[in-house]
Amino acid sequence: MGLSLTIILVAATVLVSWRAFNDPKLLERLILWPPAIDRRKQYDRLLTHGFIHADFQHLLFNMITLFFFGRAIEPMFVERIGALGFLGFYLSAIVVAILPSYMQHVHDARYRSLGASGAVSAVMFSFILFSPWSKIYFFPFPFGIPAVLYAVFYVGYTIWMERRGGDNINHSAHLVGGAYGVAFTLLAMPDALNGFLRQLGLPA
Repeated sequence: MGLSLTIILVAATVLVSWRAFNDPKLLERLILWPPAIDRRKQYDRLLTHGFIHADFQHLLFNMITLFFFGRAIEPMFVERIGALGFLGFYLSAIVVAILPSYMQHVHDARYRSLGASGAVSAVMFSFILFSPWSKIYFFPFPFGIPAVLYAVFYVGYTIWMERRGGDNINHSAHLVGGAYGVAFTLLAMPDALNGFLRQLGLPA
């Protein structure tokens, strides 16, 4: 068995983010900045923004989440659609998650976005389909919350924060990424829905 694609994605993101922390020119070239896409046709920014982060805390949270959830679902993706299928899932999630925000701000020269959060949300919600009663631990709660309940809380909180605004976090990308994770998983593995419904009736 080869090296996990999840680990490769984590390593690549950490490396690029670390470089960008110390190289403002690299950060400016990779970040999602609408005018660069609209006027200069730098469409690669729709993808590259997912490999840079605002700070170490932002990077650490995303990569820990990606590591644990990605490692859990990767074998199922690889078995059904191959390693390239799993890689395509993650990379396409980066792009799809940011598209609504990009379209909304396509002519806004002040808008910038970066981070893997949209794709990480896609991975996390895909995991929830496979294992809805697994426990998810997050600060400040000292106890695990069933994944399916966490998903409900996460969606509700994200919608509330998106409407509230003012915190410089792209909550829209989180929502779109999560929805894309569910949609992609069900398209690639239609039987995942039956498995999810069956497990819902058998709480751990």
